[in-house]
Amino acid sequence: MTHIKKISLFIFGLSMLSFQACTNTSSKRTPVISKHYYYSGIYFGQYFPPNYKKGIVDGCETSKGKYQKSHHLFKTSKEYEDGWFLGRNRCIKLLVVKK
Repeated sequence: MTHIKKISLFIFGLSMLSFQACTNTSSKRTPVISKHYYYSGIYFGQYFPPNYKKGIVDGCETSKGKYQKSHHLFKTSKEYEDGWFLGRNRCIKLLVVKK
């Protein structure tokens, strides 16, 4: 490999590193991807039925310190129950303890 090719590959590598460094990965904005489900900035997956999404929301709010559960749906809808547990477990890191 010639020195010019080595130098151009080195420069290309450096430019790619600098490009990646300029992207904002710490942004808290939720990406918009159709059919994918996000709640409170957390990605849960895609193609969820309405009761599953409601369970995620209620479970997430519960884990953040505000108990929220539809006992009727919890007893009658396996989708809601699964969503509630998923939301509670994935959102626990959002709990804020006030002193």
